[in-house]
Amino acid sequence: MACELVAIGGRMDANRWVPASSGNLSARIDRSTIGITRSGVHKGRLEPADIIAVGLDGLAVDPTAKPSAETLLHCQLYRMDPAIGAVLHGHSVEATALSLVTDAEELVLRDYEILKAFPGIGTHEVVARVPIFDNDQDIARLSMRIAPSLTPLPIGYILRGHGVYAWGPDVERCFWRLEALEFLISCECERRRML
Repeated sequence: MACELVAIGGRMDANRWVPASSGNLSARIDRSTIGITRSGVHKGRLEPADIIAVGLDGLAVDPTAKPSAETLLHCQLYRMDPAIGAVLHGHSVEATALSLVTDAEELVLRDYEILKAFPGIGTHEVVARVPIFDNDQDIARLSMRIAPSLTPLPIGYILRGHGVYAWGPDVERCFWRLEALEFLISCECERRRML
């Protein structure tokens, strides 16, 4: 699992989704434990030792280890749905900028063929809503504000001026969903430029 996250960190970095020490990556170890990136490390230069075990309460198994500041947002998703096997969060230019030029509380996506990359969507003739939440440095408070929008689970969500959260059944398919969501956000940015 740690090696998978290391590899995905490299792929996210190649796409310019995790500049500096931004972003965080996690994967389920078992029903009550996840592995998540250590705080303050560059996701494109990860080593297996940079993935630390954390309980679903957000506390590191090794109390001397410092997990990502946003660990509670990952744990929230794993607690909500036992089928979630991985959560990825990136800081792409497009997601960050788009979320700052709109006051909307959601990004509405329709008519895109790639929406079929998400579970339960079998046609482009669908409307998918991606919630946008105002950023907050108090992660516990932010997770409480996000919680009502996670039932049912959307295809992902955006933190305003911050970035995208995506999840999936395993690390690889989670990456595919993040990639699809980032593609959709880029398309929306391009459409707005063309108007």
